[in-house]
Amino acid sequence: MGLMNLSIQQRALNILREFEQAQIALVGKAVILTNGIAGTVEKLLLDELHGLRVVIAGHTGDWPLSAIRLGM
Repeated sequence: MGLMNLSIQQRALNILREFEQAQIALVGKAVILTNGIAGTVEKLLLDELHGLRVVIAGHTGDWPLSAIRLGM
């Protein structure tokens, strides 16, 4: 049982590390979404149903990471 818990913990840590790397890469970057909304990535959210989502400064709501059409 202990080995299984270690494996689960390691997977959870890997997810958190990758989330942190995504934040470093995207927060503060200018983007254009597929719906035409443009702005700076304010923060990233990790949604258990939808995966990574982005919040664009000055706009209400959040969008799936896949909605980024162009990053600058």
